[in-house]
Amino acid sequence: MDAFFASVEQASKPSLRGKAVVVGGLGPRGVVATASYEARVFGVHSAMPMAQARRLAPNAAYLVPRFALYRSISEQVMGLLRALSPLVEPLSLDEAFVDLEAGGTAWDDRSARLAGTKLRADIRAVTGLTGSVGLAASKMLAKIASERAKPDGLVLIEPGTERALLGPLSVRTLPGVGPATGDHLRRAGIHTVDELAEAGEDELVRLLGRAHGQALYAMALARDERPVVAERETKSVSVEDTYDVDIHDRVRVGTEVQRLADRCVRRLREAGLSGRTIVLKVRRYDFSTLTRSETLRGPTDDPAVVREAAARLLDSVDTTGGVRLLGVGVSGLADYTQEDLFAQAAEVREDDPTHEEPETAPAPERQTPAERRWPAGHDVRHTAYGHGWVQGSGLGRVTVRFETPDSEPGRVRTFRVDDPALEPAEPLPLVPAAPVGEERAGGAGADGPPSEEA
Repeated sequence: MDAFFASVEQASKPSLRGKAVVVGGLGPRGVVATASYEARVFGVHSAMPMAQARRLAPNAAYLVPRFALYRSISEQVMGLLRALSPLVEPLSLDEAFVDLEAGGTAWDDRSARLAGTKLRADIRAVTGLTGSVGLAASKMLAKIASERAKPDGLVLIEPGTERALLGPLSVRTLPGVGPATGDHLRRAGIHTVDELAEAGEDELVRLLGRAHGQALYAMALARDERPVVAERETKSVSVEDTYDVDIHDRVRVGTEVQRLADRCVRRLREAGLSGRTIVLKVRRYDFSTLTRSETLRGPTDDPAVVREAAARLLDSVDTTGGVRLLGVGVSGLADYTQEDLFAQAAEVREDDPTHEEPETAPAPERQTPAERRWPAGHDVRHTAYGHGWVQGSGLGRVTVRFETPDSEPGRVRTFRVDDPALEPAEPLPLVPAAPVGEERAGGAGADGPPSEEA
């Protein structure tokens, strides 16, 4: 998908179409998740500190991510991909590999191009967004082709042309070559994929180690035998928060860990999972990161058990000087629980019914701000003006633009943050639902592959 998060925001907000949009954490320590192509003209890109992005593009729209909406649209796209083949390997919300041959969707260059062209049209019809398609004989080459196709394009790398296409490209084009490896190769005089291949496997093993050197040499020769893997086993579930200002108060650190533990358990339960190992992550004021873990006797999805384990782990961490990031995770996942293993926690709750209340109830000092918090870009509804989105808030006021995905750019109005007529709202669909009995997108195949007899 093309600039996925930013494209979703532009599609849902008519006033932002054709303008620079940056999605990410808006606090002093926030980073850019996605930048629209209009923002990239100014040098803004993903993973950039938000403060730097604001300096480069001060007039862009800066929005807080709406992950629930992004996930729902991603599910629509993945559904289209699964109609093409049973072998779909998602890499993230906005990217996946598809084995077209396994689904009988493509068997030569022409049928592959037809399938890719139709997929792009179906994505636009179902989501209102654009996606780019790369077609090739391997995952590595398909990934490179899709990057070359952006935005809103299709690139097919024909069999037999792979080496010629890869040769002049930078070594950074290959998967697994990040800034550090790229600099290491540059110092050795290797800048292009051709030079990587010419260096030979032995030299690359000497420079990078056996595993990395052999893998890069194979990729330089356009060799990639990795299959498309339809399901990847989830290894862990975790949540973390980075704070705009270092937390020095030990009590508040503990409260934040409890809150993160509850969020982590909610994600576990949504996935129908439980886990044995509780993990605490603490990044301190000096950027040093500490990780502590505790393995239970059996898997659990009990919030009290996870909270208690996280609190014990926190007891072993020195937070003097301040904390800038906290995280809680659960690994050793299973699809069942063993509640009887945690009888002690259950007995505490049974013997003292009031014991759990302060742990399960939200901290009083956090409750009111959470109810009237207005993140930039999020949806609201006003009893008189209808659906809109938050342009910004501060000093007791919230500014809202009232428009919908299929309206003209709307008007802006400002309200008190506690205006009873203004409430958070669910996002509206980007594309109106098709009438009952009418299909928006057709089948995925072409005329079918030739028979073996033919």
